[in-house]
Amino acid sequence: MAQVALKGNPVTVDGSLPATGSQAPEFTLVGEGLADKSLKDFAGKRKVLNIFPSVDTPTCASSVRAFNAKAGDLENTVVLCISADLPFAQARFCGAEGLENVQNLSTLRGRDFHTSYGVAIADGPLAGLTARAVVVLDENDKVLHTELVNEISEEPNYEAALAALK
Repeated sequence: MAQVALKGNPVTVDGSLPATGSQAPEFTLVGEGLADKSLKDFAGKRKVLNIFPSVDTPTCASSVRAFNAKAGDLENTVVLCISADLPFAQARFCGAEGLENVQNLSTLRGRDFHTSYGVAIADGPLAGLTARAVVVLDENDKVLHTELVNEISEEPNYEAALAALK
């Protein structure tokens, strides 16, 4: 278990992020059109997993915008924005914002992702959602970088995540 905060209040997160150098756990989440999307669907690409509670919060929306802006310059890399939002809401947000360099995945049918990636919020007002985290994987799904953001209402360290891809 890990401790983070939500606006200064302690929040317990079950599990641990995958260790740097380890093989990333397989997952199946829900993508556009309610289609199942697994980690294998992105085989051969480097992956930035931008994990957050909901795109309907200012910080989460900012992280999607920031990674979208930076993703266009990344060779052979896909940014996967993972939240509890339904794919329709994720698509509506990205469409309204003109964001085309990220792919959205929902934990709608992938609740085991919360525990296998160590991001399950166990208590507080966001219990049942994912904590804010970033996991960077190479082409073979080896973990290059992880960050569990200490304060859920703050953005991740974009530079550290992107530096892992250089």
